[in-house]
Amino acid sequence: MPDPVTLLNSFLGFATYYRYPLIAVGTIIEGPILMIASGFLYRTGFFAIVPLFIAILIGDLIGDVIWYVAGRYFAHPILSKKGKFFGITPERFEKINELFTKYHEKILIFSKLTLGLGFAIGILAAAGMAKVPFKKYMIINIIGEFFLVAAMLSIGYFFGQIYLNISDNLKIGFLITVAVVVILAFYFFSRYISRKSKEL
Repeated sequence: MPDPVTLLNSFLGFATYYRYPLIAVGTIIEGPILMIASGFLYRTGFFAIVPLFIAILIGDLIGDVIWYVAGRYFAHPILSKKGKFFGITPERFEKINELFTKYHEKILIFSKLTLGLGFAIGILAAAGMAKVPFKKYMIINIIGEFFLVAAMLSIGYFFGQIYLNISDNLKIGFLITVAVVVILAFYFFSRYISRKSKEL
């Protein structure tokens, strides 16, 4: 049986060698938190900025394509039959389509720059469901993506700068604190937006 230390070293070597493809895949699954973490690691010297930026951009845009396709080809039949289970009545379903038909540019740009206010996946799927032209959908998302990635990396860079300037004895505690704060901030923000949406 392989030695645990050997396995760990092999894993770390693999993760280091394929760090940019792994970042792209990870961004598809969980974009914002990974972007902040990547900005932190860039400041500590683990990443180079250009390939990092491109990897995050590609990963997030792949996610956008997946949710657009899901919305366009699967949301309508599912919501037509099971919409009430998700709290979506036929009237609300039609209203969503009308809103996207009229204002899809503004909705998509605002969603990308604000992480969808907790509903990014739903908004992206709704764009596909409303049959927003795919070319226009991608152009809008690419433009918004540049600003989003830059902002998230900047936040991580800021934390990385603090990390490099504090005492070695405090670094582990600082990392744990930052991780907890970021995760809780996203969690409570999503809860708040979800609660507000139910009041509408």
